[in-house]
Amino acid sequence: MGTSVAGALEGRIDTGTWPLAVGDVLAILAFVAVGIVNHDGLEFLLANPVELLLVGAPFLIGWVVVAPPIGAYSPGAGESAKAAVPLAIRSWVPAAVIGLALRASPIFPGGFAVAFAVISLVAGAVLLGVWRWLFFRVF
Repeated sequence: MGTSVAGALEGRIDTGTWPLAVGDVLAILAFVAVGIVNHDGLEFLLANPVELLLVGAPFLIGWVVVAPPIGAYSPGAGESAKAAVPLAIRSWVPAAVIGLALRASPIFPGGFAVAFAVISLVAGAVLLGVWRWLFFRVF
């Protein structure tokens, strides 16, 4: 099975895109942190930092499952914002759907609400897009 996964991802991951990957994870965690702060306050988040990982885990799992095969870390993604931003947004939509489905399960906290689904899709796409655009503007 490991060989088939490696074969499927061959040419889809460029090690030179690791800064994008780090920034993507931080952008997703920033989205989650803003949500926690809006609902429970900064004091709660500071007192319960593990909550960030618990609430963020479903979205990070979705991202890890979806982003590499879609090409979010392909050689083209590392060349320009013009390539990187659309790949992030195309990856985020199914990743967020996976994250929302996991939140709706009894495994993760959070549940499901249509308003949160819409906010997740839009806010996550914007954050990832802005992060990647800024990356290419700065570096």
